[in-house]
Amino acid sequence: MSNSKIKIEHLSFTYNATLVLNDISGQFEENTITAIIGPSGKGKTTFLMVLNRLWEDIPGAKLEGKALIRFGDTYRDIYSPSCSLPDLRRKVGMVFQVPNPLPMSIYKNVSFPLKLAGFRDTEKIPVRVENALKRSFLWEEVKDRLCEDAMALSGGQQQRLCIARALILEPEILLLDEPTSSLDANASEVIERLLVELKDRCTILMVSHYLDQVQRTADNVIELAEGKFIKH
Repeated sequence: MSNSKIKIEHLSFTYNATLVLNDISGQFEENTITAIIGPSGKGKTTFLMVLNRLWEDIPGAKLEGKALIRFGDTYRDIYSPSCSLPDLRRKVGMVFQVPNPLPMSIYKNVSFPLKLAGFRDTEKIPVRVENALKRSFLWEEVKDRLCEDAMALSGGQQQRLCIARALILEPEILLLDEPTSSLDANASEVIERLLVELKDRCTILMVSHYLDQVQRTADNVIELAEGKFIKH
């Protein structure tokens, strides 16, 4: 069986008649970190949003082609009518450039996706929260303050909190849009170590403008320029 987790076939994306992604094709291997690099404003974030359909409510946006993801032994077209959007977003998590904690406690921030997903086994929620915080290298820093406001965390802690919130649903794919761009060097280093640890459990696609970071963390590098993929 192919080790590819994601297959892109002749995919094009337009926004208000501007061609952002131009007939791109490619594959992304399971349990690897792929860094997507290239000039600003040339479609890198758009490509991530294609993989969990976050763009669909944007007026004037249009997609053609196929995005296939392997779940179990079967590749599924994520734009097929038979593909459940809530199920897709549980399996394909996303972390944004600027940390976006919710205005609630640390515990409620991490557990919130379980509530949205209708998770009813309430006795297991604390364990899931703890595991997600441990996987995001945050547990030791917050275990005694879970009821405190998440907005009081530092920038680096907030970003790891957002990663924990994505991880609590145990996604198979994690999309990260410049996850360290708003962080200092020490916080960035923690995030980089975290990502390397996580790839044993999920497939990671990361947009980054920092070539030294790409060299430290990525297994594969793809440049996106003029709407096309250029493999390095």
